[in-house]
Amino acid sequence: MTHDNARRWQMAAIVAVIGYLVWLLAPVLMPFALAGMLAYLGDPLADRLERHGLGRTWAASIVFLVFLLGLVGVLLLLIPLISRQVENLIASLPRYAQWTQHTAWPRVQAALHLDPRMFDSDRLLAAIKTHLDSIGGVATVVLGKVSRSGLGIVLWLTNLVLIPVVAFYLLRDWDRLVATIDGMLPRSIQPTVAQLARESDKVLGAFVRGQLLVMLALGVFYGAGLSLVGLSVGLLIGLIAGLLSFVPYLGFIVGFGAAVIAALVQYGDWTHLLVVCGVFAIGQLLEGYVLVPKLVGDKIGLHPVAVIFAVLAGGYLFGFLGVLLALPAASMIMVLLRHVLEQYRHSELYTDTGMPPPAPGRGDATVPAGDARDAAAAQAAPPPADRGTP
Repeated sequence: MTHDNARRWQMAAIVAVIGYLVWLLAPVLMPFALAGMLAYLGDPLADRLERHGLGRTWAASIVFLVFLLGLVGVLLLLIPLISRQVENLIASLPRYAQWTQHTAWPRVQAALHLDPRMFDSDRLLAAIKTHLDSIGGVATVVLGKVSRSGLGIVLWLTNLVLIPVVAFYLLRDWDRLVATIDGMLPRSIQPTVAQLARESDKVLGAFVRGQLLVMLALGVFYGAGLSLVGLSVGLLIGLIAGLLSFVPYLGFIVGFGAAVIAALVQYGDWTHLLVVCGVFAIGQLLEGYVLVPKLVGDKIGLHPVAVIFAVLAGGYLFGFLGVLLALPAASMIMVLLRHVLEQYRHSELYTDTGMPPPAPGRGDATVPAGDARDAAAAQAAPPPADRGTP
């Protein structure tokens, strides 16, 4: 094994060990990942304050205080609104159940020719009574989880407290951590890694900050539009649609479906249904032609199918942490893939056209004897007479 091959195998082993540790410690990494995202978002502002003469600790403290005041303001604004929306939703649940039982389900039965007894309440009760043993086992499992929920609540509160603490220390020492990591890299790959890190930072910053603004703008637009339509839970539906808009078409599908059902239950006419369709149509045009080009741009280059795959793969591998970090990780992987593609196009594997076919020489082409005699006779024969000449 040559020296270069040994070095490549060592780097592959280091990357594999780091990936395995991340996968193994994924349940513990949630507060650290959220804190790292907050520190990454606040680092440009802290750098700007530091350039104006403030120390890093003071700059990090000011940025942390701004984040804290913004979070408190958002919670004070949204909690009363969301609580009222939830109360309206709970109060409207009987109407939703009645509409489902007497309007939606009969139409589905008639359209799909289903058995009317499929969702018969008597049959459901009989099935439940025949499976009491299994239900008792499920209840035992649920009670066991509830008895252990105290520890889960304590861990959740601990993580909630850890997030701001870890975020502050990461924000204060961000530049030092980056310099330490840069100093630990092998010198042979340090220039390439530094260039890729700069490109990833540019792409990731554009994505994270731009996508957060897109989600906020869509949530405000959908919430305000559905509230103006008159839906009692319009604000809640709009906020959920805006929050889910980081996955292409997911926020639109969930929000549009919920808004259509709410309009049918609350009003039951075509006018409000068409207005709801108009709100979401304008929202899609606003997202596709104004918000995403202006706020996010085309620096990421992620296809919607790639975004959906990244979210599903991240959730399958790392749970909620994977869903949270799927798109930032996918944007960084796109930078790496572009670098690999560029190296491939400059490699001999891509540029080598292969050996050209040998050109036939003068003495290489031989003519059979019979063909030679026919050709000579054709040349010696006189030209045919013109039949049209008298």
